[in-house]
Amino acid sequence: MKKLFLLVSILTSSICSYAGAQVYFGLNCPQDPKCLNSPYGAGSPYQKDGFNNPYSVNGSPYSNKSPNNPYATKPPKLYDQNGKYLGLLSSNPYLPDSTSNPHGKYGNPHSQDSINNPYGAGSPYSNKKIYVVPQ
Repeated sequence: MKKLFLLVSILTSSICSYAGAQVYFGLNCPQDPKCLNSPYGAGSPYQKDGFNNPYSVNGSPYSNKSPNNPYATKPPKLYDQNGKYLGLLSSNPYLPDSTSNPHGKYGNPHSQDSINNPYGAGSPYSNKKIYVVPQ
């Protein structure tokens, strides 16, 4: 669970969208209430539908829709700001489109479409925004 959150948190200038609201995550926004790294805002473990709340649908390690459940089959989808699909934000290494599948297009650190590739879609220097959309 921590490994997946760390992977997500290294994506700077990105946006996470769930429950009809846009929430940012990245390294440089701990004071922003819309940032997943803000312990008092969207990153709070008490956020009703937050990814850091282990009791919410989006954060529970047991929810079929949570990226923190290694067996989830309906984790959130990732899209860049142009609408290009970037896989499923999931800790399930067996889903073909999972960002945790090292042999898949979206989890392989050498694939241009992978957020795990620091020279591709996962570049910390990219200005492209990444959206997380729950299924």
